[in-house]
Amino acid sequence: MEKAKSHLSLTSEESKTVSQLEIPPHIIDVGPSFFEDFALRGIRVDRVEQGSIFCTFKVPPRLLDRNGDMAPGAIANLVDIVGNALIQKLDQPMNVSVNMSISYEASAKLDDELEVTSRPLGQKGSVAGTSVIISNKATGEVVAEGRHSLFRRHSRI
Repeated sequence: MEKAKSHLSLTSEESKTVSQLEIPPHIIDVGPSFFEDFALRGIRVDRVEQGSIFCTFKVPPRLLDRNGDMAPGAIANLVDIVGNALIQKLDQPMNVSVNMSISYEASAKLDDELEVTSRPLGQKGSVAGTSVIISNKATGEVVAEGRHSLFRRHSRI
């Protein structure tokens, strides 16, 4: 337990930096929320094909962990958002994540350019599934592979 506490505690410099953040309240449907801006700023949709989305994301300093790797939570966020984007329909209620399974294969470092690809796995009733592969564009190495199940209240994909 002490090891976990020490790993999660902030240094005095980190604490000072966090205390200086000014985060205005989010107004729904008016620009991105703090979370969206922090976690997704810089993602680029390269192309959309029938049944697939291809994005590029350059790893920024704000998403690194203490070891200099892209934080696992930031990788999970890409699986969540890009997986959901594949099946989300305009003017429909937001899909709800039911389950995510992510295999972390390799690390991503600062300024690595990642390719994020989402493809459908299918749908049964109100649950749809997507597969998201995150790979290093320069090396082709798979950084993470995720499967994302979502509950949706509307028509088939």
